[in-house]
Amino acid sequence: MRNLLLFSIAALVSLPSVLGLGGAHEGLETAMEIQREQVNRMRTMMGTRAEAMNNQRRAPQPPPSTITFSNPKAKEFLVDGTKIPDVNFDAGPSWAGLMPISGAKNETRKLFFWFWPTNNPANTKDLVFWTNGGPGCSSLEGFLQENGPISWSWGQAEPTPNEFSWTNLANVLWVEQPVGTGFTQGNASISNDDELAEQLVGFLEQFLDVFSELKGKNFYVTGESYAGFYVPYIANWIYEHPGLALNLKGIWIADPSLSSDLVQDEIPALRFARANQNVFPFNSSFWDQLQHISDDCGYTDYLDKFVTYPPKGLLPLVGTNGTFTVAPECRIHSPIQRAVGVLNPVFDVYRVTDTFPNLWSVLGFPRSTQEFIYFNRTDVQDAIHAPHMEWQSCSDRNVYIDPATGRGGRDQSAPSMLSNIMPNVIEKSVRTVVVHGLADFILVAEGTRIAIQNMTWNGAQGFQTPIEPESFTVDGFGVFGNTHTERGLTYVEFFYSGHMTPQFVPWAAFATMEFLLGHQDSVST
Repeated sequence: MRNLLLFSIAALVSLPSVLGLGGAHEGLETAMEIQREQVNRMRTMMGTRAEAMNNQRRAPQPPPSTITFSNPKAKEFLVDGTKIPDVNFDAGPSWAGLMPISGAKNETRKLFFWFWPTNNPANTKDLVFWTNGGPGCSSLEGFLQENGPISWSWGQAEPTPNEFSWTNLANVLWVEQPVGTGFTQGNASISNDDELAEQLVGFLEQFLDVFSELKGKNFYVTGESYAGFYVPYIANWIYEHPGLALNLKGIWIADPSLSSDLVQDEIPALRFARANQNVFPFNSSFWDQLQHISDDCGYTDYLDKFVTYPPKGLLPLVGTNGTFTVAPECRIHSPIQRAVGVLNPVFDVYRVTDTFPNLWSVLGFPRSTQEFIYFNRTDVQDAIHAPHMEWQSCSDRNVYIDPATGRGGRDQSAPSMLSNIMPNVIEKSVRTVVVHGLADFILVAEGTRIAIQNMTWNGAQGFQTPIEPESFTVDGFGVFGNTHTERGLTYVEFFYSGHMTPQFVPWAAFATMEFLLGHQDSVST
């Protein structure tokens, strides 16, 4: 596929010489020349990946592993990097399969994992845990389309090596959790995220019994979306219940659920749509309707009036009659999303700049336009020691139960920034990193700003000084967003990114991970 990509780029590079020279529109020719320069930059960047893939295809032996395991049971989980279906290069050794959440003899609840060792001998001291959100969305989506060593993202014809794989930085463990997600086995039995964390730590204890050489590693808990609940609760549980044979250092969460719907969806929704009117091209009468809702419900001047640096006190509730439940007449996010979906049939709430035609995804998410779903194939399931079952990117099974009835229910946990969970994690961690894509509408970045300014940690409420515009930079790209660090919390906003930041701007997410792991003193490169 990479050779096909380079062929396509070469065709684009030659196109202006055919269509753009000698015309009467000098500005058109200049624009085409600049486009050719941009394509050449991309060609240079992607050429490294193409060369790496071709070298791997020619290699007669798998790349050497940076770790070996002495427990004979580890061999039962070994995945041959030359036999992963449709992966036309040697990906190297990894380990995958089901692991119970406890050592009980009759334990039926099991989580699915895929562990990959780092490819850098200098980075063997660190272990990164990754979970997707949902609730009930598979971490194999993160593995295959975000931060794993094999990339099969939207529109790709076949898998390719991922230049920005987090395995360049650390050992990485992708885990499908909680029970009810992906290939996991057993019945859901949790009603809150303390219980989720307890089960995940139970899984980690069983995992470390088999892969004991990982004991004592520096440990980092990471994830995205609803992992804004998962990750802080898991970290908090580990801090408050010592005994896990890992050295927890910090957390990283992207576009996370951290507060209420009011804060992360409703208050910032109209400001977001107006700031992106090129992809929200509503007529004037509908804009007027939205503005009336915003004015009547107290959203319009909320950020300007209350989100100050430092804050003047706890931020008020609006549009809710004094509760965290948004009044029906103050719902504004959903009407905006429904209306833009009429204008743009392939509108993607995860990245609002997407337009027709629609790119296919081998995982069937966020839309089902593919011939097959990769992890539903039995040859893939056999290769990674997964059970033969219908795998879903996001489960239609309940992963929480109602504690009163035992039937399917909702998470009973308080959002991490509306409780003592996130403050405690920040205070106990070396570094805490929260990142947010500025093209994400399912959770809006300005809502994360509100949540941070309403939270108290390390002796003060919110950031004391403003988030500096254009303060996040990436080597080779220049200014790529905004960032601020205070009292152990680092917040970064990414240009060009929607919800899944390691997928949409992998170079930017990679830079922030280097900071989390202590490889550099700043998130900027």
